[in-house]
Amino acid sequence: MTETSYGDGRAFRRETEQVVNEIAQGRRTLDAGVGWFSGLAPTRQQEVLQEVAGYAMQAHITAADGRAGVARSGVKPTANPSVMMCMDPPRYGFAGLPAAEHVKAFRVLVSVFAIADTRRRETYCKGACGHAWHNLPASTEQP
Repeated sequence: MTETSYGDGRAFRRETEQVVNEIAQGRRTLDAGVGWFSGLAPTRQQEVLQEVAGYAMQAHITAADGRAGVARSGVKPTANPSVMMCMDPPRYGFAGLPAAEHVKAFRVLVSVFAIADTRRRETYCKGACGHAWHNLPASTEQP
């Protein structure tokens, strides 16, 4: 794997935040995000899954968001990450899944986050949002 060295982890968390929000806002494809995620070491993948689960919780996902996100993710509804996300309340132990399920978990988490975050951007944050992650620069390029 060709992973960049991230020192204390802050730069890595910022990169994760950037990638996930670019996917959520349609500035990066889910497949491009999966490519980035797949290039990470397994321990970094676990960190990303924990972080994105936190984003999903902060976005106050609903059961409908979970179902719509699973449908968008391309992951079978019967896969562990899909089932976990569609439980009421959702289960967030994605980092504890076997490594073979991490990509599926990333796809589901980011897709559900995108649904919930879009809803929040269009309602709660509409017109008066100070969240930097909701105001990405227009020139963001998609790898």
